[in-house]
Amino acid sequence: MKTLRLPDPEATAALGRALAATRPSAAVLHLAGDLGAGKSTLARELLRALGVEGPIRSPTYTLVERYPVPGGEAWHLDLYRIGDPGELEFLGLDPSEASLWLVEWPDRGSGALPPPDLRIELDHLPSGREARLTALSPAGDGWLTAATAAFTALIFTVD
Repeated sequence: MKTLRLPDPEATAALGRALAATRPSAAVLHLAGDLGAGKSTLARELLRALGVEGPIRSPTYTLVERYPVPGGEAWHLDLYRIGDPGELEFLGLDPSEASLWLVEWPDRGSGALPPPDLRIELDHLPSGREARLTALSPAGDGWLTAATAAFTALIFTVD
């Protein structure tokens, strides 16, 4: 696990860029944290760094938004409004169709989602945010190492 301090929106954007620049060809990223912790902002910055143009909407009401990215399609899911993981079946999501999954509130979809490669837990701090990154697969191990190195190269500190 690595802990990153994100003192301002620019640091969150830098983390999104670092994750985008180092992502595996197929990846599942879980984004956890309280309301307003920065999950959608981080997902938006990552997608923007992958070249997504135009509006990047939070999928709070649509549950999933799809975006073309290099190497396939990214799915941005927000499961806050899911009452039961079984509800995901109605979305008709085929894991083989997406090269990148960005899942907010992943615990609400437990058992119905592909296993994550990386989990990021975001918390509010008195000044900014804290991101705790945990690798959960061999691909996630490499992603975590590469992303934190890229983030560090963008001048922010890693604990």
